[in-house]
Amino acid sequence: MRGMKKRQHTDGVAEWSVVRQVLPYLWPEGEAEAKIRVITAVGFLILAKIATVVTPFFFKYAVDAIVPLKDGEIPQGAFLVAPVALVMAYCAARVSQILFAQLRDAVFSRVGQRALRRLAIRTFRHVHSLSLRFHLERKTGAMSRIIERGVKGVEFLLRFMLFSIVPLVLELFLVAGIFFWHFGPWFLAVIIATIVVYVFFTFKVTEWRVKIRRDMNDKDTDANQKAVDALLNYETVKYFSAERRESDRYEGAMIGYENAAVKTQTTLAFLNLGQSVIISVGLGFVMVFAANKVLAGQLTVGDFVLVNALMMQITMPLNFLGTVYREIRQSLIDMGDMFTLLGQPAEVQDKPGAKALVVTEGRVKFEGVQFHYEPERTILKGVDFAARGGGTVAVIGQSGAGKSTIARLLFRFYDVSGGRITIDGQDLRDVTQESLRQKIGVVPQDTVLFNDTIRYNIGYGDPEATSEQIEQAARDAAIHEFVESLPDGYDTIVGERGLKLSGGEKQRVAIARAILKNPPILILDEATSALDSGTERDIQDSLRRLSENRTVVTIAHRLSTIVDADEILVMQDGQVAERGSHASLLLQAGLYAEMWQRQEASEAA
Repeated sequence: MRGMKKRQHTDGVAEWSVVRQVLPYLWPEGEAEAKIRVITAVGFLILAKIATVVTPFFFKYAVDAIVPLKDGEIPQGAFLVAPVALVMAYCAARVSQILFAQLRDAVFSRVGQRALRRLAIRTFRHVHSLSLRFHLERKTGAMSRIIERGVKGVEFLLRFMLFSIVPLVLELFLVAGIFFWHFGPWFLAVIIATIVVYVFFTFKVTEWRVKIRRDMNDKDTDANQKAVDALLNYETVKYFSAERRESDRYEGAMIGYENAAVKTQTTLAFLNLGQSVIISVGLGFVMVFAANKVLAGQLTVGDFVLVNALMMQITMPLNFLGTVYREIRQSLIDMGDMFTLLGQPAEVQDKPGAKALVVTEGRVKFEGVQFHYEPERTILKGVDFAARGGGTVAVIGQSGAGKSTIARLLFRFYDVSGGRITIDGQDLRDVTQESLRQKIGVVPQDTVLFNDTIRYNIGYGDPEATSEQIEQAARDAAIHEFVESLPDGYDTIVGERGLKLSGGEKQRVAIARAILKNPPILILDEATSALDSGTERDIQDSLRRLSENRTVVTIAHRLSTIVDADEILVMQDGQVAERGSHASLLLQAGLYAEMWQRQEASEAA
């Protein structure tokens, strides 16, 4: 994608930049309900942590109440409580851990899902705001994967920033404090050493694994792109009997992904093994200390059990720390790619205070228009012409002469490099893009339809149109009878990109859509060049009805379709080489006359 590196990896400052962009979704300005949910969720979180730390003590007291002391001595004080009651308290404490954790998730879910939805919409809108240049160079499969992973990463990061990192550190400090207070400094020293070694090992291995995971993501994106590309070009694949070729190409990408995924799983096994060894060694040391103190009469059997329970209490958050750190790093990578996409500037933007376009006559004027896609490749070199309101200007020329560029500039898919384009005297750069495009309709050469019903595709011209208006537009485009003959009528699904319809049928849908939009200015971009002569003649009748009382700019291939145009522009090398009516251009005996004779001879043959 233009302006984006193959992959921009986030690290250091870049990662914190991603976090800063996510934080407002956690604490959205002006949304009291969301903030109350966050505060309530944190409250449940604190209660869950208190229950987590207290639970092992009930277990200890229950054990000490069950195991009699030496010489049959009866326990005093708190140990007089019935063992059954202590076991029930232990069970209740365990249940409360789960209860508070689930309540926390339930309360916070609305915040997380709302953030996910808003970021997805923000990304969707931003991608649609980017220029045609960006979309001509993008890879659909790769971009959709970036958006999908990035949006999912946001919800994960929001949840784990709030409910994992800080609570996890807090729990480790609480357990470490209990060891120091209840068992002494040697126990604390072992716990601290275990935590430090565990965290160091986890972070180092995870950093190594993140690089491997990046490679796996790249391979996944590449494989997905190849699959989407092959499916979008299904007919081309069939034309060249290239099914095996595309399958081999996809398999090659999947082999790369398979190898990277295996490496990811293997390193995960190494990480899990190393973490288990570190925890087990630490557990072994504290259990030996505790056993010696029990034999010396300094600790009870319940204390021995408590040591084991507290070590298990540490084990869970520490294991979780490795997972959370790994996933957060991966989420930051995924979100970094998505925020890089969001950082792509829109090449064409409305000026501050831009006004809506007001069309009175519909007069379109190009004044010394220059344009280039790249500085070294000039497409238009000072094009001048004017289309009067309700008149027709046709543009012809060889491929690459700049015909379709004129249509794209009129829609303001790009801004001119020099000169200006006006509609009723208003420079297109001074009006809003939305109002401009509302006033212009188009029937393109290659009509691409949504994978939805015929009704939806025609109704796209006017979202508020009634069924009767849609059907009337279809009648005007001479497609109503065909639609009515289908088993599902207007509810027929046209397939992806409209592949279930013929070229002529798709063109009629495009004409009906333009009729429904009812724009004062119309662009016909080689609307019949891909059709057979019979279908073209039928559609020309629809196009003539559509063009009545509108300003029309026709990009033409077949000269027979433009003989009635008010003015015909013959483009050559980015300039207007000839201009005039059909009759006057024939009299000039220049480029137009030569093209006319060539087409006449071709059709006669």
